[in-house]
This record gives sequence, C-alpha cells and structure tokens, in this order.
Amino acid sequence: MLKSTRQQVFQYMSGLIKNKSCHLYQINGVEDHLHILTHLHPSVSLASFIKDIKISSNGFIKERRLFPEFIGWQDGYNAFTYAYNAVPDLIKYIQNQEEHHKKVTYLEEIKAFFKEHGIVFEEKYI
Repeated sequence: MLKSTRQQVFQYMSGLIKNKSCHLYQINGVEDHLHILTHLHPSVSLASFIKDIKISSNGFIKERRLFPEFIGWQDGYNAFTYAYNAVPDLIKYIQNQEEHHKKVTYLEEIKAFFKEHGIVFEEKYI
C-alpha cells in the first residue's frame, strides 16, 4: 500500500472531520489500522462519527480503486480519551506509525495497552 495513496484517504477523511465541526489534530496509519486524534464537537456522537467516516471513506476508496484488496473497514473500533496536555505526545506517536510498527504489531500493542489499563477484553474481538 503506497503511502501517497494512504495520504489521499487521510486527506478525504480530514475533510469529513472538518465538515462535522470537529478539530483534527492528526491522522495517520499503516496497512492494518489508522489513528485519528480529534476533538469531537459536542453535537457529534462518537458512534455516528465513526460510522460516517467508515461509510464515506469506504465509498471513496472503492470508487477510486485506491486499494484493490480493500474489502471494507472492520466492524469495530477503539476510542480513547486523553488529557489535553497529552496532545503533543499523541501527535508525535501518530506521525511515527510506520517506524513504531516495525517494532511492535498493532495486536501486540493494543493487548499490552488493555492489560496496562486493566481493560478486560476477548482477543477474538480485537
């Protein structure tokens, strides 16, 4: 998957986020997942935000045939809240996804995150 092609999708998603009156801090990802750091406008529910981005970007990707093997987004998602003072570190983390995931996979990372924060999960849902 070409980074330039991913950037087209991220740019499209950025427009969607702006149209929802949300403030996008950073978006980036790799082949199997992406991160969006945003401030949700009070009128926007998280579930509808994710649903709208998935549906719209799915159409964008398929219409333009950006990723021939793309069959659609996964059913679920993870969402976390952070203190505002964490934003600069989160931006750096998201910008560095390619390098970061050379060292640790998404699955390894999310399982460690859940365990660190005492979140009970079933691996089949990750």
